Amino acid sequence: MRLPVISGPINHVLRGNTWARERLTTHAGLVACIDNPPFSLMMVVTASGEVADAAPDAVADVTVRVTPGLMLRLLARDASAWDDVKVEGNAEFAASIHYIAHNIRWDVEEDLSRVFGDIAAHRMVKTGREIANWGQQGADNLARSFTEYWTEERPLIASRAEIEQFNRDVDALRDDVARLEKHIDLCAATGRYAR
Repeated sequence: MRLPVISGPINHVLRGNTWARERLTTHAGLVACIDNPPFSLMMVVTASGEVADAAPDAVADVTVRVTPGLMLRLLARDASAWDDVKVEGNAEFAASIHYIAHNIRWDVEEDLSRVFGDIAAHRMVKTGREIANWGQQGADNLARSFTEYWTEERPLIASRAEIEQFNRDVDALRDDVARLEKHIDLCAATGRYAR
């Protein structure tokens, strides 16, 4: 199902990043399709470097294929998610889209300051960052707790010390087998067999 492009928010962010609009102006008239089954967005680059809804019969010059889960990872700025994005079409246009998507930033504080004032906007953004950091620290602590539990309390995962000891034991066994092979070869060469 083809969705209409929500050009207002996209163009608002583009207006705050003039370098991105300048980069897009070189691709004026080209159509990009963001395919995220079951939905897709078709947008055309305007002469001003902004985007608009593409004509119903437009053919995409670039198609970017993502899944809903991958889209969430991209929105969360997971850098490894870009490895799973499938892109088809005009390579130069695709490279510009990729570069812009990686580097564009929305100045939330600037937009909030227009409504609430500079001081309140600064405090809101600061509080938002602190909440995000708190959530990340909580997730890290939870992961460490599970790791400790599964390695120490209910050993489902081997600890680092156990893995290192296992590797040392494997090395010692390999060396013992090599010495035994040499001893057998020596005995066979000299005709002596130990009984």
